Formats: sequence, structure tokens, C-alpha cells
Amino acid sequence: MQEISKKSVNHIILDVDGTLWNTTEVVADAWNEAITKDGRSGIRATANRLQGLFGKPMNVIGELLFTDVAQEVREKLLEDCCRYEQAALKQVEQDLLYPGVAETIRIMAQEQHRKLYVVSNCQRGYIELFLEKNGLGEYVSDTECYGNTGKGKGDNIRLLMERNGIGAADTVYVGDTAGDQEASAEAGVDFIYARYGFGSVEGAEAEIEEFSQLLQLPR
Repeated sequence: MQEISKKSVNHIILDVDGTLWNTTEVVADAWNEAITKDGRSGIRATANRLQGLFGKPMNVIGELLFTDVAQEVREKLLEDCCRYEQAALKQVEQDLLYPGVAETIRIMAQEQHRKLYVVSNCQRGYIELFLEKNGLGEYVSDTECYGNTGKGKGDNIRLLMERNGIGAADTVYVGDTAGDQEASAEAGVDFIYARYGFGSVEGAEAEIEEFSQLLQLPR
């Protein structure tokens, strides 16, 4: 990983899907169950399709996946999909984390004394489910998401930074899509591209091939 800055990185804001874990197989099955129960067998979610959609705000995902569905019906269908998704993720026993994520987060928080945060375009409750399921809640100082604010990721990164008195000079955002890169630029923070994730990004300030490389950030 190229050195992102000669200054210490004390605050690390993390994306979730495609950066910390990959739930697309589980979510696709859950969404298809909700779609079928709604009587819309002509629409199918796949893991590959969801990888191309995850990272976008939930309303945009609904528009792109349910293109021929009226907005009011689409919103209800998306709510049902998210409800089925939450239930499926709570029950799944498979470890969906990318390699090294849990241990790296623990080391960054406890041994390197960095402050960790999570900002995602997900629905309300999704980050909390992620943290509880993986036993990582104690290491994360604050979170924000589209489901809470109705705002885009750039706005939510700024909101979280303001709330916690964080400056841009010693803060980075870690994500896996061009949307994450754009949001980081909007918020005025350096972006670290997780190459193992869902998206393709050019011109990031730094890149990682595996999550544990974040341990090399300057302190």
C-alpha cells in the first residue's frame, strides 16, 4: 500500500458492503423470497447484480432493480426485501467477513488507538446488525447511514465528522466503489480503495489488496 500521507491517520471511516463483508449471496436469496411472495416472479436478484448495486443509496437500488414497478409499490417492495434480508443475516451461520477484518479492526482500535467509524448508504439498522453479529460494536465510535438521514454518503461522512469533531487532515475513508471515492472527495478526506471489493476505482490516494494492510497506515 502506498503511503497516503506523512501525517498520522487517527480516524478511519469504513464502508460496509464490499469492504468489510460480502453478503450478496444471502441477500439475493432473501430478496428473491420477498419478491416471490409479492407475486413478482419476473424479477430476480442475483449476487452479481447486487454487487453492482450495493454502495448506492437504497432508493436508487430500488429504482434500478425494480424498473417497471410504480414508485409507491417499489418502496413497499424494497422495505419487504430489507426486512427479509435482516432476518436472513441474523440467522446465517457462515462467516461473511473478508479475511482479517475482525482482527484488524480490533488491533487498530485497541493497540494502535485509532478511532473507527462506519458510514454506509444502507438502510437503518443494517450497520447495527453488522456490528452485533460480528462482535465489533465495542471498537466503533460512531456510525451513520442513508436510512437514518436520507442523505448521500458524502453528506453523511461530513455529518459524522462534525458530530465527532474530526478534522480531514488525519482522517481517511475506506471503500470499494467509485461512489465511495466521490463521497470522500465531497467530504474532503483521503480515500483508500479496497481492491478486493465490488467496484473499480482509478486515482485513489491509496489502495489495499487486503484489509489487514490498514495496519500499515502512518501513526
